[in-house]
Amino acid sequence: MGERRESGTHDRIKDWSRDERPRERLARQGAASLSDAELIAILLRTGVQGRNAVQLARDLLQEVGDLDGLHRATFEELRRRRGVGAAKAAQLKAAIEIGGRLAVAEATARAVVQSPEDAAGLLLYDMGVLDREHLRVLLLDTRNRLIRTTEIYQGSLNSSAIRVGEVFRDAVQANAAAVIIAHNHPSGDPSPSPEDVAVTRALVEAGRLLDIEVLDHLIIGKNRFTSMKAKGLGFG
Repeated sequence: MGERRESGTHDRIKDWSRDERPRERLARQGAASLSDAELIAILLRTGVQGRNAVQLARDLLQEVGDLDGLHRATFEELRRRRGVGAAKAAQLKAAIEIGGRLAVAEATARAVVQSPEDAAGLLLYDMGVLDREHLRVLLLDTRNRLIRTTEIYQGSLNSSAIRVGEVFRDAVQANAAAVIIAHNHPSGDPSPSPEDVAVTRALVEAGRLLDIEVLDHLIIGKNRFTSMKAKGLGFG
């Protein structure tokens, strides 16, 4: 078999053999068989002068920083890219949003949060690419079933800035039995800082006073996370 043309010359995709065209290969072999650039090319549909859709998609991914960068990019940032425009930018953002909703739906369908991995599955897709710190709370019932997720803060987090009443307000209103706290590190590195430990300790103690158990505090990074409970940090 010959090498696919994704990195080939500037010819038009419609001039490729049917075995090489991304849409035909997707129909025949499934979406998982396509590269990131080929999947984006199907959304873009057309290229520009001198660059077919696959090459344009590869250029776009290189400019924004692969799929994570595409996820982080705003509609306006994509719209201004060569060969994208408003319609294609909307298609890209819609596809990303669908992927995020599916990821959350799959995790939510488990119903019961039984482990740090279950909790992280509800959060990683979205929080792992945020460019500012966000603090979110998973509200759980007496059987550790997810009631809902609430967002409490955006911006730098520290123990002096966090108001415990705000963190637990929705949990009290929802009659939640337990919560899991989560915040992201925009650097992508989920290693806990001394401030993270202090915040965890303060929230765990507040939960005891309110009779709402803090089951864990997750730090979300790029495609990975840290469980403060598993590391014994702030849960002494």
